[in-house]
Amino acid sequence: MKRALLPVLLALAIVPAMTRAQDPQTIRFGVDPSYPPFESKAADGSLVGFDIELGNAICAQLHQKCVWVEQSFDGMIPALKARKFDAILSAMSATESRRKQIDFTNRLYNGPSALIARSGTTLQPTAQALHGQRVGVVQGSTQESYAQTEWATKGVTLVSYQTQDQIYQDLVTGRLDAAFQSSVQADYGFLKTPRGKGFALVGEPVKDSRVAGDVAIGLRKGDAALEARLSQAIDAIRKDGSYQRVASRYFNFDIYGN
Repeated sequence: MKRALLPVLLALAIVPAMTRAQDPQTIRFGVDPSYPPFESKAADGSLVGFDIELGNAICAQLHQKCVWVEQSFDGMIPALKARKFDAILSAMSATESRRKQIDFTNRLYNGPSALIARSGTTLQPTAQALHGQRVGVVQGSTQESYAQTEWATKGVTLVSYQTQDQIYQDLVTGRLDAAFQSSVQADYGFLKTPRGKGFALVGEPVKDSRVAGDVAIGLRKGDAALEARLSQAIDAIRKDGSYQRVASRYFNFDIYGN
């Protein structure tokens, strides 16, 4: 009798867990909280940043609750495919290579990438200028992919890290000569902080489509219903002013772009 009851009890235990995972009242977003001002952790451990506030505005528009699931950026797409969360909202550019793996919503914002180095340096974001130098990039980022193709084959040493904060630490201590990341992130997350003293954006921003373009919410292939709802919510918060109110707390320019 006990053996016969065991499968039933196990099934009953699994059902609530499945229900929680598919709770229609929540949207689970994957996020890597190491990218201020887009996403980071406050002193009390809560998640803060532009992406977090945008996500909450989108969820409010849909009358749902945001649930944030922390994930390192390089494992974001595999975790999405494994259904660890429903969508990625973590400053992810909707590149052609990524579109082959996942789908994306309408644009959230736009921005180029840039190189950071010591003020007064002659370094530029080119293979010739960076020859023999050590440049930090985040694993799985568009900057890593671009630099591997354009720089690493021409004498530039790339050092990949799991988080942007690790890159900044090694840049300050001199283990790196430069770092390559989103220009907005570089400005707000490093240059405008005390440890960014003595550093600057060097050269012109890199506007190549491989590292500059639309940032959007990533979804599993074929999840058309969620994609449509999220895109409609993005359009709605743009129209009702919610987007601009959030953006104005972080940027003094139009991050959405043309």
